[in-house]
Amino acid sequence: MPEVTEVPYDELRWAVVLGAAGQLGEQPAGHGRVLSGVAIDFPAAPGGPGRDRPDPGAALAPDLAVLARDAVRGGRGRFGAAGVEAVLEVARPGLAEAAKAYARGGVPVYLVVDPAAAVCTVHTAPSPEGVYREAERVPFGNDLFLPLGGRTVVLRTDEFPTPSPTPGTDPGVGRGIVDG
Repeated sequence: MPEVTEVPYDELRWAVVLGAAGQLGEQPAGHGRVLSGVAIDFPAAPGGPGRDRPDPGAALAPDLAVLARDAVRGGRGRFGAAGVEAVLEVARPGLAEAAKAYARGGVPVYLVVDPAAAVCTVHTAPSPEGVYREAERVPFGNDLFLPLGGRTVVLRTDEFPTPSPTPGTDPGVGRGIVDG
C-alpha cells in the first residue's frame, strides 16, 4: 500500500481557487471578472489606507475576487472595494483582520472555504463596524448559492479537496489528493 502523506496547504488552496474560478467564470457571461491574488484597495485593510493609516500603498490580495462589470482601476492601478462583489478565501490563520476589512469595505459576500473541516462559510450583510451580520455554514458536497450583483451564482463544492488522512487513520475519512 502506498504511503499516505498530508497534502500541503498551498496545494489544497490552489485546487479550491482554480476549481471555484472555473465555475464562476462559466456562469452568467458579461458580468465582471474573476481574479486571483490581485491587490485590491480596502480602506480598512491591515496596514492599508484609512483615517489612522496614512500609507495608501497597502492592499489585500484575496485568494479569489469577483468584480462587478463596472469595476475600474483607481489612480494607482488597483481596483477598489466598491467594485468587489465577492471574496473567496481558503481558511488560514490571520483571516480575521482581512474579514474586518472586507466588511468595512462593503463586500457583500465573503466566502471562507475550510478544507480541513470540509465546510464553507458564506458571510453576508457586512457592516461598517467590520463584521458580517449573517453567516451560513455549508458542508462540502452541497451547492452554494451566492447572490452576486443581482444574480445568483451556484458554486459546487463536491470537488473541493480536503487533506488526506494521516498514516494510521481510516483512509475513507479524507478526500482529496493522495501522494502515492
